[in-house]
Amino acid sequence: MNRLALAFLTLLLAWQGGHAAEQKPNVVYILADDLGYGDVQCLNPERGKIKTPHLDRLASQGMTFTEAHSGSSVCTPTRYGLLTGRYAWRTRLQAGVLDGVDDPPLIAAGRLTVGALFQQHGYTTAAIGKWHLGFGSEPPPSDAGPGGQEKKAKGKKREAGNGGLPAGSRIIEGPVTRGFDYFWGCSNARTMSGLIENDKVIEAIEPATMLPRLGRRAVGFIDEHAERGRKDRPFFLYLPLTSPHTPILPSPEWQGKSGLGDYGDFVMQTDAVVGDVLAALEKNGLAENTLVIFTSDNGCSPAAGTDKLEARGHFASAGFRGYKADIWDGGHHVPFFVRWPGRVKAGSRSAQLICHTDFMATCAEILGAKLPGTAGEDSISLLPALLGTTGGPLRESIVHHSIQGRFAIRQGAWKLELCAGSGGWGKPGDPAAVKQGLPAVQLYNMSADPAETKNLQAANPEIITRLTALLESCVTNGRSTPGPKQPNDTSIKLLKNRTATASE
Repeated sequence: MNRLALAFLTLLLAWQGGHAAEQKPNVVYILADDLGYGDVQCLNPERGKIKTPHLDRLASQGMTFTEAHSGSSVCTPTRYGLLTGRYAWRTRLQAGVLDGVDDPPLIAAGRLTVGALFQQHGYTTAAIGKWHLGFGSEPPPSDAGPGGQEKKAKGKKREAGNGGLPAGSRIIEGPVTRGFDYFWGCSNARTMSGLIENDKVIEAIEPATMLPRLGRRAVGFIDEHAERGRKDRPFFLYLPLTSPHTPILPSPEWQGKSGLGDYGDFVMQTDAVVGDVLAALEKNGLAENTLVIFTSDNGCSPAAGTDKLEARGHFASAGFRGYKADIWDGGHHVPFFVRWPGRVKAGSRSAQLICHTDFMATCAEILGAKLPGTAGEDSISLLPALLGTTGGPLRESIVHHSIQGRFAIRQGAWKLELCAGSGGWGKPGDPAAVKQGLPAVQLYNMSADPAETKNLQAANPEIITRLTALLESCVTNGRSTPGPKQPNDTSIKLLKNRTATASE
């Protein structure tokens, strides 16, 4: 081969390598826990009193989706949908959440997850934070041998009292079996289960230290990736934070910062952790080729003291009705920011109706992958919206689900709710609404009435019929997207009678 041909080949290979790297960005997905839409200053400038400078900056550097929804108004089902692209009500979890410790995994072993999709395309994958999707456990080796079963039984009873697993316990069918090369975190924000690394409990957890430790570990992961010279191998970092969920425990240096009490302080600390992660990307020269998404798993919880916050002028649900657990939009209408330098226009906004389940199809299109018919049944790619190549709606509809298993469906401006009340913890709850003689269903025009104040069901029976049929087809087809019909994991009841407790 002569020198000219060799030089040309070298340039061609270099271009192909650079082009391939462009097509494979790092991806960081930050999921806050119980952060309301109105808790982010830039989304609620008039009735939001908590300063969130890092989230505001992230929004200014990318795209803000103003009609983003979690797959459920509570934790576990939202996380399932985010990682699988499938509504969680298609599983055994028809209401409520998992307990967290020794719950069988909600994600079936053979189901494709976003993490596994990235693994298939050469990514290093890490989950750092709150899992809350179920796993089994075995006691530490010291509990084995003669009398081991008795020790194990006593250990189970002891764990039930404090919600934790002893150090040395082995995690069975946890995150490292569901698409992640590395896991560091806990089961859930309330009981936490013990600090887990990969498939071992490594120590007990002090809840007040968990948020800053998660932030440091995430920054450490980014630093380690860069230090090892692995910039040529992209990574996916899933960072589900434990805040500002209860227990609301801001670190001493954040106490009193907001002027709104512990919840406001904890939101500000959460914002600062996001800032630390963004700074780590910039410090390591990774920001330009990293897609960053920030959102929340559901709306703000009433346990944050929302009545007192509202009395002081802060409305965590902005202008939406209800809070976490409810079928009303305050339960599942969430902040959603996407930054991808050079591809997503800075300071842009989109009113596309989107859902957390859309992450799977979006990643697949970015990677140039075709999802099998058995994966991402409720996932639509957001890439056309991100790149500004579409003006029409990407989604035909979104199915909403409350803590008590109440269904709603949104299509365009219309939202049909198959319950008389909140479907959750808001007032009136469904039994109270029935006693008050309120209609069995609710129908709202969300464009004209985003606060869901005027039920239009009586005047629009044809819309109710159409939306009910659409919801039924989403159930019976086992999917809400084009593709082969799929089975649900269990039979689905559109009308439920269960009442959830505030402890969930």
